[in-house]
Amino acid sequence: MSPSDIKKIVNSQKMYDDTHEDIEKARREAILLCRQYNKLVNDESNYYNSILENLFGSIGENVFIESNFRCEFGFNIYIGDNVYINHDMIILDCNEVRIGHDVYIGPRVGIYTGNHAEDPVERADGGVYAKPVTIGDKVWLCGDVKIAQDVTIGENSIIGMGSVVLNDIPPNVLAAGNPCRVIRPIKESDIKWRK
Repeated sequence: MSPSDIKKIVNSQKMYDDTHEDIEKARREAILLCRQYNKLVNDESNYYNSILENLFGSIGENVFIESNFRCEFGFNIYIGDNVYINHDMIILDCNEVRIGHDVYIGPRVGIYTGNHAEDPVERADGGVYAKPVTIGDKVWLCGDVKIAQDVTIGENSIIGMGSVVLNDIPPNVLAAGNPCRVIRPIKESDIKWRK
């Protein structure tokens, strides 16, 4: 199977065999690139964006990802400009993950597009399906946030620490909790530094 065939299968939102040898090979290749990146990113003399350029679907300007980054395939990750991702980020990109511009992501955040089959026999046979995740521009994901498949987080919103996001979050709000819910809109009175 070609890389484009694999991408088509995993992005179909239909059940597929997660244990297929070509899918497992693509996963192993991504794991090796992640390990290489994590080993080299702490070398202060260089930043190894070229590894991420080979791993991701696309990566913008001024993106920095701290060490211990892990992903499933990499080819389904699209990152905009001016993005900072803190330590221990996990992206299981069994479907597309789109991260906008000017996004801050705290430590130990997880984005999970895949879901194992609900039927126990299908699950034992490697059945998985996946749906995309979209993070809008100027979003801040605080530490330990977990985002499930088929979620969009609207631009400018903040997701509070430790939240589990199971449903879409609208733009311009502060949301938190398990499950994550809107707490309040972001207001002009929240501006403290730029006045």
